[in-house]
Order: sequence, then C-alpha cells, then structure tokens
Amino acid sequence: MVALVLKTTNDTQTDARHRSLAVAEGFAHSPGVVQALRSPNPTVLLEPLAVEAQKGSGVDFVSGRAAAGQSFTEIFKGKPQNAVRALVPVTDAHGTVIGIVSAGVQTVDVGATVSRQLPVIFGAAACSLALAAGGAALVSRRLRRQTHGLGPVEMTRMYEHHDAVLHSVREGVLILDAARRVVLANDEARQLLGIRATAEELPLDDLGLDPGMAKLLASGRTVTDEVHPAGSRLLAVNLRPTAVHGGPAGCVATLRDTTELLALAGRAEEARERLNLLNEGSTRIGSTLDIVRTAQELAEVAVPRLADFVSVDVLETLLSGDELPQGPITGAVLRRVAHQSVLEGTPEALVEVGEVAFYPEKSPQARCLATGRSELHQLADPAVGAWLAEDPARLAKGREYGFHSWIGVPVIARGTTLGVVGFVRCRHPEPFATDDLALAEELVTRTAVCLDNAWRFNREHTAALTLQHSLLPRRLPEQSAVEAAFRYLPADPRLGVGGDWFDVIPLSGARVALVIGDVVGRGIHACATMGRLRSAVRTLADVDLAPDELLTQLDDIVIGLADESETDADFAAPGDVGATCLYAIYDPVSGLCWLARAGHPAPAVARPDGTAAILDLPAGPPLGLGGLPFEAVEIALPEGSLLALYTDGLVGSRQRGMDAGLEALQQALTVPGLSLDTLCDKAVGTLLPDQPADDAALLLARVQRLDSGQVATWDVPADPAAVAGVRADAVRQLSAWGLEEVAYVTELVVSELVTNALRYGAAPIRLRLIHDRTLICEVTDGSSTAPHLRRARVFDEGGRGLLLVAQLTQRWGARQTSIGKIIWCEQTLPAGA
Repeated sequence: MVALVLKTTNDTQTDARHRSLAVAEGFAHSPGVVQALRSPNPTVLLEPLAVEAQKGSGVDFVSGRAAAGQSFTEIFKGKPQNAVRALVPVTDAHGTVIGIVSAGVQTVDVGATVSRQLPVIFGAAACSLALAAGGAALVSRRLRRQTHGLGPVEMTRMYEHHDAVLHSVREGVLILDAARRVVLANDEARQLLGIRATAEELPLDDLGLDPGMAKLLASGRTVTDEVHPAGSRLLAVNLRPTAVHGGPAGCVATLRDTTELLALAGRAEEARERLNLLNEGSTRIGSTLDIVRTAQELAEVAVPRLADFVSVDVLETLLSGDELPQGPITGAVLRRVAHQSVLEGTPEALVEVGEVAFYPEKSPQARCLATGRSELHQLADPAVGAWLAEDPARLAKGREYGFHSWIGVPVIARGTTLGVVGFVRCRHPEPFATDDLALAEELVTRTAVCLDNAWRFNREHTAALTLQHSLLPRRLPEQSAVEAAFRYLPADPRLGVGGDWFDVIPLSGARVALVIGDVVGRGIHACATMGRLRSAVRTLADVDLAPDELLTQLDDIVIGLADESETDADFAAPGDVGATCLYAIYDPVSGLCWLARAGHPAPAVARPDGTAAILDLPAGPPLGLGGLPFEAVEIALPEGSLLALYTDGLVGSRQRGMDAGLEALQQALTVPGLSLDTLCDKAVGTLLPDQPADDAALLLARVQRLDSGQVATWDVPADPAAVAGVRADAVRQLSAWGLEEVAYVTELVVSELVTNALRYGAAPIRLRLIHDRTLICEVTDGSSTAPHLRRARVFDEGGRGLLLVAQLTQRWGARQTSIGKIIWCEQTLPAGA
C-alpha cells in the first residue's frame, strides 16, 4: 500500500509537471505573445490570454515575464500555496529570449488527487491482504496435514535425522518414480548396485544393473526378501509401492547384502541335514534285534546322503554268538553282513554279503581294528596306495568306479570291537571332510550299541532256547501203550522263550503217563521253572501216584518255588511262579485212562468212529494256589482213539477265539488216513499264525491195547503151599511165550514176591505176567504196607528177598491201588524174543 501511495504521489506530481510545462510552452509559443512582450504595456495584452489559457488547461496559474533562458519545471514553495510550476522562455524570430511563461499546479490539488485514489489503494491492499491470509491459511493447513502437525523446527530435525539415517544405515534404499527414474539412492544402495553418485533422475535402464535385478525393480510388484544377484553379490530385495498411502506414484526398494548370510545359511543347512541324518539313523537303525538287519539299516541310512557305497564287516564270533575278544583285534575273521550302493546291484562290491572279507595288515580296515580309531583317506594318500598295491582286484574296482575318498570306522561297543564299517565316495564330487568323519563315527557308534544289544539278546536267547530244548524231550520213549507224536512251536523270538512243556513217561505194568503243562510268564526264569516242574512230575510219576494225587504234590512244589521267589528277588518277581498242568495215565491192558487237570485246557479225543469231542474234566485250580483239591476222571478209550493234549497257545489267538480254536482242532483230528506226524503238521498249520504270540505245544497219542494172549493172571490162595503151584504155572506160561531163557529168574522172582505177599500182605493175592517189550511180573495183595529195600545183616532171616529181586531184574517198584498195593518188576527179554 505504501508503495502504491508513493507511486500515486509521484505519478501525480509528474503529471502536474508535464501539464504545467505543456501549458507554459503552448502559451509561450502562442501567436502574439512576442508582440505583446515588445509592446509598451505587455501586461494588458497578456493578462487576458493567460486567464484563458489557465482556464482551458486546468492549471492553477499562467504568467509571463521577460527573461532569458530555457524551459524547466520546479516545485515552488511559498505564498500563497506551494505549487509545481513550469518556466518556458519566449524567444523572437532570432532566438532571443524576450520573456518567460510560467504555468503551475498547486500542490494542494496534487494532494487532493492522491487522496481521491487512496480508498482504491486501501481496498486493493485489503483484498490482497485477505487473499494472502486465506492462501497462507490454506497452504498452512495443507502443510500441517502433510507434515502431521510438525513445525519448522521439528521438520528440520526430522530432515536431519532422515538424512543421517538414510546415509548411515547398512541397507540400501532406492526410490523410483512412476516413470522408473531414480528419485533417491543412498550410499549403501550405490555401493551394492554399483551405480554412480549422480544417478538421480536417470532411468532405470541406464543404471547398468543385472537384468534380473532391473526386471524386478521395473515390475513394481510387492516383494519380500527375494534374493537376486548383483555383480558378485547376492542381494535380498524388498520392494513396496509408494502410492499406497496417497504418496507419489513409484516404488521404494531396500537392498541387503546376503552373500555371507547365504554362506552361513548353507553351512547351517548342512548342519541341519547332518542332524536330520542322525535323527533318522537313531529311529531306523536297530529296529530289530537282528545283527544282519541292523547292519543293513546303517548302510541304507548312509547311502546316498553321506556316502556312495557303504560296507559293514563284523567279527565271525558276533554272528555265532560266541564270546567276543577284548582289546585290539588282529588277524580276526571278518564277514560281510551288509552293503549298500547308489548303483543298482552294488557292482562295486568286491565281497558279497555272507562271504569272508579279507583285509591285509597294511589295510586301513586292519589298522582300524588294531587301533580302535577311525581313518579318513583320499585315494592319493600313501597309506591307501600301499594297501591297494597289495590288492590289485580292489585297485581295479576303485579305478573302474572312480573311488576318490574313503572313511573307515571301527564298530566298538562297551570297549569291545565288533567289526569295521567302510564309507566310500565316487559320485559325490566333494571328498570326505572332518565333519563327514564325525557324522560317520556317530552313526557307527549308535549302530555298535544296537549290534551289541542284538548279540547279547541272541546269545541269551540261544542259551534260553538251548536250556528249553534240553529240558524238553528230544524224542519219545519206546512203549506199547500209545503211538505218540508232538510239535513244539516257540513264539516270536522277540518275546523270549516260554514255559510250555510236555512229556511221555513209561509206567509200570506197560502203562504210560501223558503230561502237558504251561508255566506262567516268559523268559529264562519261566524256562527254568518249567524244567524243575517237569523233573518233579517224572519223579512223582515213578512213585506211581494217581493223577489227582500227583497234581496235589506238584501244587505243593509250586508253592515252594513261589516262596523261594519271595526271598530271592534276583530269581523272579515275587508271586509270578504259577503253572497249569494236565496229567493222564493210560493202561493198555484194561483200555482205561485216568485224567486230572490243574487249570489246564481239557484234552480232545477223536474216536475211531470219526467223532471228536473235548473231554468234560473238572478244571481244578492252577498250580500254586494251594488248599484246593483235584479230581481225577476215569474213562474208557477204544483202541485206536486219538488223545490230543495241548497248551492254550495252540487254540487261542488274537485273530480267533478259544471256542473257534477248539472247533478247528477237533476238525483237524478227524481227518482219516493220516499219520500222527501229518496230523500234527495239519493241526499246527491250521491253528497257528505265522508269528504266534505265545508258545504252543501239541501232544498226540493214539492208544493201543495189549492182546489178551500177552497177559496171564492167577489168583493165589492164602496158603504158603500154593507158592510151588504158582511157580509152575508161571514157568508153563513162559514156555508158551517162548521165553524159556528167563524162566529160571522169573521162577525165583515169582517165588520171592508171592512168598512176601503171603507173609506180609493180605488177601486177595494175585499174580500177573505181561509179555510186552519187557517181561513184567506183578503181585497184588490187599495190604497197603509198601516194602523197602534194606541191607540184611549176617543173622537176619529177612531182608534178602527184595535184594534178590533187585539184582535179578532190570527194575522194580511198588504202587498203591484202591484195594492195596502192587509189587512189580521188569526183566529184559532175550534178543529176538
């Protein structure tokens, strides 16, 4: 506004000057002015002219006077008013100044002119001020919105921080506009991308970037940590658009050098792969207690992730179950148990699985066994060269398949060397390193523990099986009462040996005892208990106890074994001694069978008419409970009947119930025309799965009868004189059987036994001779007093009869009956009798 006032004032004064000058010059050059000035009274002449000129031109005054000079204007200050006046000389025809014309405008008029323009000036200034204030407010509001309310100080500080961070951060920042021109690139971005410092405003294609990197930046897509090469570097690129929040179109890229990180990541990936391999080895190796399978699992885990070919050779004693040698191994026999290759068929193997692997003294394998330390070699190593020089076949294999790196690791567990494992590389271009050696040692160490466990298990299992087989009958005794066959099938070896047993025991009088039982539990303790019970049954059978009485005695024995286990925790867990048993006695003379059972499954009988059934026997309590009686049952078995004794492992399984198993057993027994061995195989094949969960025993006995002509019986009167007649009858019977060679001894034995019965026994007295595989002589009386063998002194009258019988016969004994006792003896028949 001040500028406008000053300018208006100046313009008004200038206009007054120009107007005054123009009026003065016009008046000075008007016609008649010169003549008026030369007249005697110029005032009279000029006054009217001056008044007209003043009125017509708008100046405040016009005057004239004579003077000499040039035209000019001036600001006149004086009375009556200050004025702007112009002075113009008046010249004649000759140019002589003859007067001066003065015209002017009072300064009051000039000020009035300015005053009249001031409202316009003030209005224009006010409008300008209002527009400026509004524009400033709008701009301020816009700026505050864009700067989020930050003031100049804060903006300055933020810019300084932004500039400091942008150029000091270890991450490249590159900003591109919508036309993909560089807007900003910090120092790190220039260094990572290899662009010059004056790259701003340059197009992306002019930066000389790697094509992949340039394509990525030009795409404008959102990218997170995408790795791209940039020269010799690998950069992780993050790319985001800048127009997401209303900013200018374009994108911003952050760049991070990951070259070293990728190298570290590669090493970390290798370490992770090794850990995965170890973890896989820990789960796959040792899945069974089989030495060969465990060794093969090691080879399968290591190929191809660690090696191209792996061989596992173990000591021969490890496979045989013998005691392993301690300390360094030299000159031991190694056998190849497993190998694996990346090539189909393992053509590079010089030794096949199962064959003996021979390694000379200079070989790395031999040194590993002798020192117990692993070795890592390249093919060019002198140690390998000296070894291969002595083994041309192995050298040829190595050259043929390109072996270049080898690791040998001894298999050591609990200080005992078990073998050696070889790792070979031919397809892997990288040779083995120390990390590979450590990984191989870790795998072999885990395998060694599994192999040692397998060896110990096999050794203990073999010992248990040997014990079990030694405690079971290997073959059945020869006798005439029954034709017998058996099958014993142990369960899965992983479950250990069991306590099933069976037996066929010849008894006096051509009778036979059939026994089958099952001890509770598994393992060596159950097997040992089974052996003790089988021995006890045979001992009690020799006493000729009835089945129920024998089971009662056996029950007491089991209770005693349980008491032992209570006091000896190393033998078995307290309370785990128990068993079931079935005991049967068959008499081929009468065809009767007496049976009793203690918690054992009832036997099955298949009769000659083709029918089969499970005998209805009182179950009885299992052995070891004590205090409960057992009950025996007497049945008559037709000749040719088939009696089947079995354990629950034969008829009971997870796939089939007990009733279905019994039904299948009966059907198998009724197949006509099959031998006992064939029947056993058929029954086992029908009833048992491939891997039974429990031991199974089956004993088949086809009963037979003695011919009536093989038995002779005489009732003896209670008179000593009858002894001679009985002896004569016995001799005649022996002659009829063609046994004259044993007549003399038999006569003496009959005389002694009948005499003792008459002297010490009670009626009724009976003599029976049985012609079987031996000659059996039995004397029955009504007394229950059993005789005892004793040494007679010099003057004793008695005590020599039984001694004589014992010396003359093969064996003798006594058994109780329901009405008394029987004294019996057996003689060996002559050859061909």
